[in-house]
Amino acid sequence: METAENKFAIIHETLGKANNTLSVKMLCEIAGVSRSGYYNWVKAADKRNEKERQDRADFELILMAYSFRGGYDKGAQGIYMRLLHMEPPVIMNVKKIRRLMKKYGLICSIRKANPYRRIAKAIKTNNVAENLVKREFEKYGARKTLLTDITYIPYDGRFCYLSTIIDAFTKQILSYVLSESLDVDFVLETVNRMVEKHGISLATDTIIHSDQGCHYTSCSFIQLVKDKGLRQSMSRKGNCWDNAPQESFFGRMKDHIGERIRKCTTYKEIQNVIDDWMDYYNNDRYQWRLARLSPQ
Repeated sequence: METAENKFAIIHETLGKANNTLSVKMLCEIAGVSRSGYYNWVKAADKRNEKERQDRADFELILMAYSFRGGYDKGAQGIYMRLLHMEPPVIMNVKKIRRLMKKYGLICSIRKANPYRRIAKAIKTNNVAENLVKREFEKYGARKTLLTDITYIPYDGRFCYLSTIIDAFTKQILSYVLSESLDVDFVLETVNRMVEKHGISLATDTIIHSDQGCHYTSCSFIQLVKDKGLRQSMSRKGNCWDNAPQESFFGRMKDHIGERIRKCTTYKEIQNVIDDWMDYYNNDRYQWRLARLSPQ
């Protein structure tokens, strides 16, 4: 349905045509608008032009924020948070950002629910730890609940595998290891790197939580966790919601870097893409629920 402003614009354009024989009164009657409204619209031309100039200037700022660390799409909230971290900071209402994105055709892909959510198949074993987290991911503060998991990354007809450890409170990736094989060693290396880099900030009651996959029920992983002074916790079998923040991280990561991954033909290229994403995520991907800050 045409708005009154659109109708006024059409009337104005029609009146300017050389072959037009209709008067303002007739055109307004046809369009179903008042003549006074049309004349007021004509008088406000300077204000409209000024508003258009301001919108364009604000949209240029939006584009700068959207294009920061090119290749990672940002929605209205992501743009809002990036604007806050520009020099100097720019404060722009989220509704205005959405309006200008729609007005100028700036589209950010929306993450779709995955109907085939991967649910890890736990190997039957007696080495299953109690679920200590019970989905209370943020209850105890930073460095108290750590989540870990593995995801498959397809490229050039093959797979590589990414192991990560995320702080459930700060959402920071504390450690990650990419591997060309599913041997348990790369999962152990993820823990070793995490302790080496962040061990001083860990507590004796820090929990490391995973699913019941074979890597985490293995004797070598259980022993390593014990040696590092951590408490082990596991999701219930086949219940991805018990490790939801970690699953969500993998999903969003693949949304952002999926196109880049599809272009990779070597393991080294995958490693470069993953390294760049981790740096962007920890340092420059601001999150609404983290007081508009990045995890780092």
